[in-house]
Amino acid sequence: MDKLQAMRTFVRVVEAGSFSAVAHESDTTQSAVSKQVAALERELGAKLLTRTTRSLALTEEGERYFEQVRRLVAEIADAEGVLHRGERQLTGWLRIAASVGFGRLKLMPWVQSFLSEHRGIKIDLRLHDNFIDLVEQGIDVAVRIGDLPDSSLIGRRVGTTYRLIVAHRDYLRSLPKGTKAPTIPEDLAQHNCVVYTELPMRHAWSFTAGSGASEPVGTTRVVRVDGNLQTNSSEVMRASILAGMGIGYSPLWLFDRELTSGEIQQLLPDWKAPPVPIHLVSPRERWHSAKVNAFVEHVSKEIARG
Repeated sequence: MDKLQAMRTFVRVVEAGSFSAVAHESDTTQSAVSKQVAALERELGAKLLTRTTRSLALTEEGERYFEQVRRLVAEIADAEGVLHRGERQLTGWLRIAASVGFGRLKLMPWVQSFLSEHRGIKIDLRLHDNFIDLVEQGIDVAVRIGDLPDSSLIGRRVGTTYRLIVAHRDYLRSLPKGTKAPTIPEDLAQHNCVVYTELPMRHAWSFTAGSGASEPVGTTRVVRVDGNLQTNSSEVMRASILAGMGIGYSPLWLFDRELTSGEIQQLLPDWKAPPVPIHLVSPRERWHSAKVNAFVEHVSKEIARG
């Protein structure tokens, strides 16, 4: 038995909550995963897990062992950076999570350049628009856009983005007679707005008056919007706005190129949405990993370059 591998498997089974999930991510069978844990139990002479048809639970001995071995496995993963010819080489898998739109449009070029610099690294990139449990999914580092709720995760703010009111030029060209592009936030009530449901405010869009607004600088407005499409997918929101279906309250990065080309128009430029922080976060036991630290530094530098 490869005891170290069996320990790693045991940790992932507990984190994921099932043998099948670990089998899927390891590209092996559920039976093979179960046999590794059973072999570890025989080696230790202790029952670590109780199994039912629907769930797994740690025994009292398993709880004590899990807390110790999880730290050990994390330290060993960090030690995968070994010295070769006087240079510290990072090796092994790095599991990264991000939202779909940010991952495809912004993160992928940074992943590519990171892999070019670190030939021994392999990246497993998971894209989801909803928040996932990083420990359960075995994620090393995730991009979180927005304020961080209180949690056991450790994070670092690496940048800031801004939301804009945007519409495709075809949407603006096809407005019914008597309807004009919005010039103040309240005008949005006359328009079809694409609502992104993963935002806390959803139908309530917030603005602050800038120097060119008709209201005193710093005046705040929260307006309720509506439309015939709402979605929890940033990719669907992007596609619907590009199709001229309505007005969106979008992060700048979602339409970088189209704003530059003029295909997408910024509306209400004198009314500013609140800034949105960009964080990289990790489970506490993974934050000090050399691979995580290297990736965090890499992304921080890329964002700073603009």
